[in-house]
Amino acid sequence: MQVTTTRRDGSAVNKPFAWSYSRLKNFETCPKRSWHIDIVKDVREEESEQLKWGNMLHAAAAARLSGKKIPLTADFGVLSPWIERFEKTPGDILVEQKLAIAKDFGACDWFAKGERAAWLRVVIDVLKINGAVALAADWKTGKIKEDSVQLALNAACIFAHFPQIQRLRTEFIWLAEDASSRADFSREDMPGLWRSVLPRVDAMRHAHETQSYPAKPGGICKRWCPVEKCPHWGEG
Repeated sequence: MQVTTTRRDGSAVNKPFAWSYSRLKNFETCPKRSWHIDIVKDVREEESEQLKWGNMLHAAAAARLSGKKIPLTADFGVLSPWIERFEKTPGDILVEQKLAIAKDFGACDWFAKGERAAWLRVVIDVLKINGAVALAADWKTGKIKEDSVQLALNAACIFAHFPQIQRLRTEFIWLAEDASSRADFSREDMPGLWRSVLPRVDAMRHAHETQSYPAKPGGICKRWCPVEKCPHWGEG
């Protein structure tokens, strides 16, 4: 599974390693699946009705919480109590924030290249800042899956981009269940996060450097994997 990209003069083009939490989860589920979906992108996952609905909910929430304050239609009433909560609490609201950090954990532009290239990217659906404290939330339309690591990575990027924030509450808002999962962080928590996460990221970086993405048979092979060219597809 070796792929080499070269310029017309024959020199190699080495793309810098970058990741997101979804890429990390895809890689840990199956490196070969990640290769086709995230790296070479020659396979696309089918957009489910749930995903389409989730995208529309995200757009409706962003439109309502933006400066334009576009009203919610009846179709998106499930958002109303959560939207009202954000609107009633003090602070400045930011929506759909694309935040990236470089490999030194400092803030950088989303498309930054060179020595301070984007290393980790996250998208924050809603961020409310009130001085040294803030609240960040991601809308979720699926089943409840608590994941403190993703919340912590969101926090790391927020702390990097907003130096005035010292304490942060992060949440997943489960719209189908009318519930939320939360985790609170301070800047002092970040070194512990990186000690626990970096070994996982290093495994993915090694695969990037060696271009080694072997298949990992698992429960998704039978029904949930779109990589039909894999020898394990349909098994299980």
